[in-house]
Amino acid sequence: MGNKEPGKLLYEEESYKIRGACFQVYNTLGGGIKEKIIERALSAQLKKQGMEVGHQVRISLSYLGEKIGTYIPDLVVDKKIMIELKSKPFLTSEDEKQFWGYLKGSPYELGFLVAFTPRKLIIKRFIHTKGVSA
Repeated sequence: MGNKEPGKLLYEEESYKIRGACFQVYNTLGGGIKEKIIERALSAQLKKQGMEVGHQVRISLSYLGEKIGTYIPDLVVDKKIMIELKSKPFLTSEDEKQFWGYLKGSPYELGFLVAFTPRKLIIKRFIHTKGVSA
């Protein structure tokens, strides 16, 4: 899964497009607005860039090969990258830990936790591949 060439980012082109779309939406709408509005705007921007966007895709979480629950990220891009959106004053370590747990339990290797705060846009990129986590 993914591009594993030395020196290259996992899903580099897609990551660049996702970050650009987030900045475009933030620069247009700002932060502190409803997550559903952000989700719709980001989806439209990603589609404009030629990306496939899934909404509220149900992801089975596994532990030791057994399904232990279901996670529904805000967006799944190109059937391989999870995006979780937050609209609040800041991200907490609990937000990050929770998202990290979801990514580790999912079949995806890359995820973005994106906060549209009133003061700034925060984009956290999480990678979890077999044997490598960052």
